[in-house]
Amino acid sequence: MATPDLTIHGAGIFGLSIAWAAAQRGARVRVIDVAKPGAGSSGGLVGALAPHVPELWNTKKAFQLESLLMAQSWWDAVQETGGLDPLYARTGRLLPIADEALLALARSRTVNAETLWQGKAAWNVIPASGNTWEPHSPTGWLVQDTLAAQLQPRAALAALLAALRVKGVEFGGTPCGPQIWATGHAGLEELTRNHTRQMGNGVKGQAAAFGLDAGQQPQIFVDGLHIVAHGDGTVAIGSTSERYWDNPTSTDDQLETLIERARAALPCLADAPVVDRWAGIRPRSRTRAPMLGPWPARPGHFIANGGFKIGFGMAPLVAEVMVDLVLDGHDRIPADFTVTANL
Repeated sequence: MATPDLTIHGAGIFGLSIAWAAAQRGARVRVIDVAKPGAGSSGGLVGALAPHVPELWNTKKAFQLESLLMAQSWWDAVQETGGLDPLYARTGRLLPIADEALLALARSRTVNAETLWQGKAAWNVIPASGNTWEPHSPTGWLVQDTLAAQLQPRAALAALLAALRVKGVEFGGTPCGPQIWATGHAGLEELTRNHTRQMGNGVKGQAAAFGLDAGQQPQIFVDGLHIVAHGDGTVAIGSTSERYWDNPTSTDDQLETLIERARAALPCLADAPVVDRWAGIRPRSRTRAPMLGPWPARPGHFIANGGFKIGFGMAPLVAEVMVDLVLDGHDRIPADFTVTANL
């Protein structure tokens, strides 16, 4: 049987993950990007692989659950092949509970998680302990989610690139075979130009990293703010969510406000220096779900886009289902993830 060819446009998390899954199955893979790997939204700082809440179950939440549960073995294989650590860790997450109504809701989600998360993770309600790595909770209770994980985005991309080179994946050159377009914000703009309605848009995010080695700690999520202690001796925080912007890669007062919020939420950050600032444009599809599958009216071309804020968490399963489709003709993409669902 001939070795299949596959070209992937885009060297962000979706593109590189699909390249890895295809190379694992013996395909001859080429990755083409107009910029360096991770130049877009995948080259950020935060890397919070945080699940949606266990209620009002839908296709996206079920897909995300499967992807998060397979992440440990998936990233272990990447590290074993390429020799670089993506700094992946399933550390869980802590969330403060603001009032009695939310406390009752959190407890109901504990019951939901037992079924919806298939006994493989838990949504617990625990008493606050006063630990320095713990957000203040007005009720004295915290949610402890054991499904959440994390990785350092730049370390993860470097690990993937190293593994891909070991597998003989080529970078640049002329497209061969089926082509998968994982081109982020620019790809959504191109899709929109070729259709009668907006297929998605870019949303700017800003993030920062503190120079603080907090060890292996759970993520903290408070008032829309992620706080993630990474294994590289930094604590990342993020992010803003901006529909309109002037400069896609500049940081501004919105990030400074975020930094102050993080220091207020976690006083151990008060004296930690800010060692990095980042801004980029994240691709959000019209449906807000990943956009996967054949590109309408372009035979042999496929789309993998719309990772938005959950691209790293979705990437392992996105990669596998795209390779199933393109190399094996096996379509297990959810109906509301398809490109046509955004038309």
